[in-house]
Amino acid sequence: MAVILNIETTTTNCSVSLSKQGETLVLKELNDKNYSHAESLHVFIDDVLNSASVSLSQIDAVAVSKGPGSYTGLRIGVSAAKGLCFSLEKPLISVSTLKALAHQVKATNGVIVPMLDARRMEVYSAVFDSSYNEIRAIEAQILDENSFKDYLAKGKVYFVGNGVEKAQTIIQHENAVFIEDRLPSANEMSMLAYDKYKKNDIEDVAYFEPYYLKDFIALKPKA
Repeated sequence: MAVILNIETTTTNCSVSLSKQGETLVLKELNDKNYSHAESLHVFIDDVLNSASVSLSQIDAVAVSKGPGSYTGLRIGVSAAKGLCFSLEKPLISVSTLKALAHQVKATNGVIVPMLDARRMEVYSAVFDSSYNEIRAIEAQILDENSFKDYLAKGKVYFVGNGVEKAQTIIQHENAVFIEDRLPSANEMSMLAYDKYKKNDIEDVAYFEPYYLKDFIALKPKA
């Protein structure tokens, strides 16, 4: 019986779940635009474990959302996950942030485009079919009126994530469906992490790094 601790910190949503055999037992999350992940994450981990009456020693693996997303958020989540795996001698599983986000959309046809806000008119996005198979790899792309036009010409395109607000100001098409107010969550990680656990698809804890997609640029503080 695989019990997995799932950690999602790639956006403003600090999210932790505990799952068993791919089913979420407990979920704790908070969308805080001030990025209080450093203060909240370990509290949330303790909360989900206590709620399920499970000790850290009883979990079988730790899963972390690997990105793309916020540089700071990714570092916090991955550092916590690696620390737990080192201390507990448990395997580390990485889950694609955009694939997990795509699973928040239930569609019988068309394609799903999970997208996360990046700088200016840029988003991190990928394209999945209605069975969640990736049909276009993750990209950092600048949105314009021609974005996703080939998919839109063929059928419904479901846009989901915090890049949606940006997209709907530019993409005007009858086949575009914008699903608002959705952020990556540890809830959708449960089944994806379990699938990888069953295949022993795990990471090297010592060398694993988040998927930043773009180089981190430190901005100078305003005078």
